[in-house]
Amino acid sequence: MNSIFVSGAAAGIGKATTLRFLDAGWLVGAYDLDQKNLKQLVAQVDEEKRQRLVTGTLDVTDELSWQQALDDFCQHTQGQLNLLYNNAGILHSGPFESISLDAQQSMIDVNVKGLLAGCYLALPFLEKAANESGSARVINMSSASAIYGQPNLAIYSASKFAVRGITEALDLEWSAKGIKVMDAMPLFVRTEMVTDMQGHTIQRLGVRLTPDMIADTIYTMAHYRGSRVHWYVGRQAKLMGIASKLSPSWLVRLSNKWIAR
Repeated sequence: MNSIFVSGAAAGIGKATTLRFLDAGWLVGAYDLDQKNLKQLVAQVDEEKRQRLVTGTLDVTDELSWQQALDDFCQHTQGQLNLLYNNAGILHSGPFESISLDAQQSMIDVNVKGLLAGCYLALPFLEKAANESGSARVINMSSASAIYGQPNLAIYSASKFAVRGITEALDLEWSAKGIKVMDAMPLFVRTEMVTDMQGHTIQRLGVRLTPDMIADTIYTMAHYRGSRVHWYVGRQAKLMGIASKLSPSWLVRLSNKWIAR
């Protein structure tokens, strides 16, 4: 049975992805700090799916918490992990100087350092899966804000550029191990994360994606056998991705400035 470990699984995209993979017959590890919503998630699934669902506490900023969560889940998988989904992330929006330094740094701690720890500590379990089944993979949650730095999202955007770089490098580095590394790059998704988001970009572009749409993309990525690394989710993100590749840098900058004004 294939296995997936989901960080930030209690709500939003993480919850939708957990349910999507349970529906498909996978063994799912759903881990989060939010134990209240995790319990609600467990109560939502039927008894058969509950047998394939493992839940636990995970603080992605804590190395020991990561190790304990991975060890706990992989006790149910004969020590291997087919798919690590680094979904946990936070967002603070607004003019750069209006966001406290602690809040800015917390985005780096969760979105970058948390993902880094997940990749590093999951590697032995991924390698075991790759050796026994021929392949394993990591899917990182990036963002369309990693296409070009976004006003009012400066550090969030920077954190997702870091995710993009880690993804590209590890996909090359770990290919010899049989581990594929990819990232998902959606625009705004209808979750609590964007409820109070500040900035003209979200007002101009709107929120057109749902957690279920992202979950469907993650499921497709889990079975993908090609060489693609970055997955733009939704028509807007795909157009932005294409434009950034085909347009001169000054035009990309001008278009992003117009969107955010």
